[in-house]
Amino acid sequence: MIVDLPDDKDPILYVWGEMVPGIGTAASRFATSVYEHTTLGLREFEAARLRIAQINGCLFCQDWRTERDGVRVEDTFADAVTDWRSTSAFDERTRLAAEYAERYALDHHGLDDGFWARMKACYADREIVELSMCLGSWLAFGRLNHVLGLDAACVLPSHPASPQSG
Repeated sequence: MIVDLPDDKDPILYVWGEMVPGIGTAASRFATSVYEHTTLGLREFEAARLRIAQINGCLFCQDWRTERDGVRVEDTFADAVTDWRSTSAFDERTRLAAEYAERYALDHHGLDDGFWARMKACYADREIVELSMCLGSWLAFGRLNHVLGLDAACVLPSHPASPQSG
């Protein structure tokens, strides 16, 4: 972990709530709101979220699966996100969500008229804005967690913390 934390504090709760309360608490509310208030379908939401997680390298974010009304994406979904260009597991909206996530994170200057025409054929303007806000949240906060080493402090069982990350 990059930042020094008190031994008796949970790393995530301390960094996001106590270290910089004027910013961290607001950031936490924003990060939570993309899950609580989304109108996007589960598959396109998860395709975009997982693609950002893969790009950020955030262990926790890669392990996490959003659940809605007891429903989650299938176990093979993360592999399909990795192969979003060629997978047969995605409809056009889901494929575009993964593509947008990747381009948003790695090549936002390359979002050309052809891409936007494809997006607008599948997504309403408010959905594009919502997805863009979600991408911004995941990119910023997943990257923050990974860069500071917090993702190793909050990983799920399938990704145990590595010895050098502690």
